[in-house]
Amino acid sequence: MKIDPRLLDIIRCPDCQGLLAPVAEELVCQGCGLAYPVRDDIPVLLVDEARRPA
Repeated sequence: MKIDPRLLDIIRCPDCQGLLAPVAEELVCQGCGLAYPVRDDIPVLLVDEARRPA
């Protein structure tokens, strides 16, 4: 996964506005725990597409 670190500084979780951290092929919210997929190096920041924490 190639996401510009400057982008990670500005994007936030659309659900809780928490910081997102890259984990494997997802961006995981450090606030609520939602895991957003990254497809073709593009973050898909849609709550309906996010995986809920277990």
